[in-house]
Amino acid sequence: MRLSNVLFSVILLTALQPAHAEILAEAQVGIKIPLVKKPSTRPMTVAHIPGLKRYYIADGGLAPMASEYESATSKSQIHVYDDEGNYVSSANPGYDNRSIYYNPNSDKLETITYNVSSDAGQSPNTGIYALDLNETGDLKDTSNEVIQFNPAFGDAATMPSYNPDTNQYYAKQERGNKVWVVDLKSREKISEIALDFTKAGVKHDDISAHFIAYSGIKGEELVLIDVDHKAALIFDLTGKYVGKSELPKDLKLRSQNHFNGTGYANDMLFVYHEPEGEFGTYYGFKVVKAN
Repeated sequence: MRLSNVLFSVILLTALQPAHAEILAEAQVGIKIPLVKKPSTRPMTVAHIPGLKRYYIADGGLAPMASEYESATSKSQIHVYDDEGNYVSSANPGYDNRSIYYNPNSDKLETITYNVSSDAGQSPNTGIYALDLNETGDLKDTSNEVIQFNPAFGDAATMPSYNPDTNQYYAKQERGNKVWVVDLKSREKISEIALDFTKAGVKHDDISAHFIAYSGIKGEELVLIDVDHKAALIFDLTGKYVGKSELPKDLKLRSQNHFNGTGYANDMLFVYHEPEGEFGTYYGFKVVKAN
């Protein structure tokens, strides 16, 4: 066989191979977003809309008890920042936000509330809602319901991630290694993923209690924050441990990092660093990248 034919065959076979991803041994900072406005409640999570070049940082906190003077509406705000991390605006849609994400299938920014799995809590503002934006990407104070409560999400405080390819959610359960897979058409989980904490070398109280990210990268889909050891742990959709990416050791993570201040957006894992800046700073870390 001629050399040119051999080279052509090698190139063709390489092109036909599925894309592999690289776990970065040390996480790389992709963006830093210093909060310039005091969080209205607790800073919970981050979303990004590529077409609008906007980041959305959602606070989360329970609503007050309803009274004749005040409605049972959460005071948690969502704050808008541009692609450079500059503050743009804030709005109060009225939800105790736990997860926010851009849904490319609906072309909507959506929020999952606390107690999404129950009709208790802040009902009627419990479930998943599509948030209204103006043409420049600023949030309005209005929204539309996607679903009401769904028991398939399990843990009341879960911070689910969304897979737009399968239209499914991954809901980490508290105090353990279980991740429930949810399809909104079902009132029960459709499957359960058991993360291999033994191979990862962690216990359930080392890692973020309610949040697991979906990376969108085949074979390295699930990303978990190991708060105590300052690392991002990567698993596949069977729960197999694939590897880890070390976070900077000078990050001063606190107990609240087990429960809030997380996110995965624009191909980055977000971690809230409270000691930095007047109101804390969100770091966007690149931990996995496709080759």
